[in-house]
Amino acid sequence: MYVKKTIPSLNCGLDLVGEVLYGKWKIRIIWFIHQGNLRPSELQRKIPDATRRVLNVQLKELEDHEIVTKKIFPVVPPKVEYTLTDFGKTLIPIISSIGLWGDEHQEQLRRVILKHEASLRTPEEYYVGR
Repeated sequence: MYVKKTIPSLNCGLDLVGEVLYGKWKIRIIWFIHQGNLRPSELQRKIPDATRRVLNVQLKELEDHEIVTKKIFPVVPPKVEYTLTDFGKTLIPIISSIGLWGDEHQEQLRRVILKHEASLRTPEEYYVGR
């Protein structure tokens, strides 16, 4: 497992939130668990671009930060479900607000993201990708 080589800076609330929520899929994982997608296979279907390994790592980090709890059922084959803790549920209004902001500004956000992506391409890639 990856171990950070530097001690995180925890000087303010944003540092603390970043330490817990930074990760490409963590906010979506929390949201989908809130919506009732409790099993890793369900999360994998909801977030197909994330590898199973990355999902497992980020779920473990969310568990370590007491955002989710993991329940292992004593059946064969093993069954695992994740649920939000009471602490994790406090993130739902914040994530909802961020989603609404994204919906309200989706045209501008798409434009600037695509503009940035296009600037990273070489001229050959640009014409091939069109």
